[in-house]
This record gives sequence, C-alpha cells and structure tokens, in this order.
Amino acid sequence: MHGDRDPRPTLEAVAAHAGVSRATVSRVVNGGRGVREELREQVRRSVELLGYVPNIAARSLVTRRTGAVAVVIAEPETRVFSDPFFAQQLRGISRELRQRDMQLLLVLIEQPKDYERIGRYLSAGHVDGALMFSLHGADPLAAMVRESGLPTVFGGRPGWPGAETESGLLYVDTDNRGGARQAVAHLRARGRRRIAVITGPLDQTSAQDRLDGYHDALAESDGAPRQATPLVAHGAFTAEGGEAAMAELLDADPEIDAVFAGSDLMASGALRTLHRRGLRVPEDVAVVGYDDLEPAAWSEPTLTTVRQDVERMGSMMAELLLRKLDLEAGDAPPAPVVTEARLIVRGSS
Repeated sequence: MHGDRDPRPTLEAVAAHAGVSRATVSRVVNGGRGVREELREQVRRSVELLGYVPNIAARSLVTRRTGAVAVVIAEPETRVFSDPFFAQQLRGISRELRQRDMQLLLVLIEQPKDYERIGRYLSAGHVDGALMFSLHGADPLAAMVRESGLPTVFGGRPGWPGAETESGLLYVDTDNRGGARQAVAHLRARGRRRIAVITGPLDQTSAQDRLDGYHDALAESDGAPRQATPLVAHGAFTAEGGEAAMAELLDADPEIDAVFAGSDLMASGALRTLHRRGLRVPEDVAVVGYDDLEPAAWSEPTLTTVRQDVERMGSMMAELLLRKLDLEAGDAPPAPVVTEARLIVRGSS
C-alpha cells in the first residue's frame, strides 16, 4: 500500500492537485502548446507525485498520434551493433524522445525483401514519424515514405536526384567536406607529401563529401609541393575494410607517409595493418580518422580525428521531427541542420 495515494489517478485528480483546469493538464500531458512554463511545471510535479499514467489508447483517439517514432537504419544488425557511431546516434535520439514520452521503434534492413514489408508498416499509421539514416544512394525506402506522407527526418544529406531542391526536406548532417579538408590540410602542414585516403561507400553522401574534401585539400595552394596523384582505397566504413584498404594502398605505393580514413573504425583497421608491417605511427605513416568516437582516445597511439557530435546530431534529428509534428498554422517550418566538424589532434599525426 502507498498510504492515501490513488493507485490509478485520473486526469481530474491531477488537475485538482495542480490547481489548474482539466484542459490545461491535457495540453501538458499531450505535448500541446499555449501553457505557461510555471503552470506546465506545476502539472509535471503533480503528475509525478500522483503517479499519473496517461491512457495511451484514449489519447491517440483525441490526438491521432501513436506516441511512437520509427528509427530506420539501412544496415544489417551486425553492422549496427558493432559500430559505436550508431550507438551514439541512438542514444541522442532516445534521450530526446524519452523527454516527450515517445516510444522508439528500431527498424533494421537485413535484406532486399525487408523493404516492401517495412514500407507497408511505415505507411500504415503505426508510427507518427520516422528518423532514417545510413541510407545508400539507390535505397527505395526514402521514396516509399515520401509517397506515404509520413513526416521524416534524415541523418545525413540525402543524395537522390533532385534532393537539393526538394521542398520541406529535413536532415541533420555535419560539414563532411570541410572536416576532411581540415584533416588533409593538417597532414600537409606536418610535411606529409604522399597522403592516401580510405573512403566509405560512395553511394552515401557522407563518404563522397569526405572524398571531395580530400581532393580539395590536395589542390590547395599552401606553398607546399602538390601531390600529383590521389591515392584512394575503399573501406566500407568498417575496421576490416580499413585494414584491407591500408594493405592495398601500401602494396600500390610503399612511399605513402600519411592516410586520412573517412571513419575512426577504418582508421583503427589501418593502424592494425601499419603495426603488422612494422611501420611506426606517426613517424613513418601519420593517420587521421573521422568521427571522434570514444575508442579514438584509447588507440595506440591515440587517434587524430575529425570530431562530429554524433549523439547531439541524433538529438537534433528527433527535435526536428517533433517540431514538424507539432507545427501549427503560421509557424515557421523547421529547416535542415549542418553541424560543425572540428579537427582533434592527438598522437597519430
């Protein structure tokens, strides 16, 4: 027993406890607007003290909301659960949704036949909106959700034809091209003259933008001799891919003295190959990654990398979607967000 506490307090009980109207409690509980912050806080305190739990079924009839958001990652679960990038992004999304009493439904793409089933699910009204990331260029899912009208925010700049001019398209990205440019410019400033790049899948805009930034930096006139030939290998954004790509690069050109890897995981694989071949980092070959995930500071040597705030980017994706869902007549519509990328110099360069 819990004393006089009602085991199933009603909306009316919360209103009486907070000293406000039932309508005010309803607006606060359902995420509506037009309630002063001090009244909103009164209601929150009463909800917590009384242990009020909204009737989700009844609320959905009134608001036409399910209280759920689908998070769609166009990668197999082996990739999602082994890459700390996805864990950080999901942490940011989950935190933001939790604050609004929204449920997160995780959807992974394992094989081509999943697309039709997931497309049907998303268009059937089971969720209020979707957050999608790691889409590849020819991914059919984006077209499916656009046709269904489901409010959607993308992680990363969409790359399908015409996306640049598509009205109302929402995404959160980082300045991938600028971040890569910083990485390679740093290597040039350290006197490196044979700089290679390990890319992710080039049907993803993040990988293509980072490759473009590498080319930008090689072409910049900074007083140093220009590198005549780009040195490019593909690593699929995985540690194993980075390991194989580094071996491929060294076999093609043993004089390489620096490598920019388009993700920290690929950089970790590159370090393994360099160590195995007896090359010192950074004395023989300098290494720079991208992401600044936690393992970057644990590697040996510690990894110079380009920082993007992955967890915050996840939060911003959820924020954009919630703003879109709450948009009322006369409100300014939300806009895409591109965050800063910043070089973090450590021991590997």
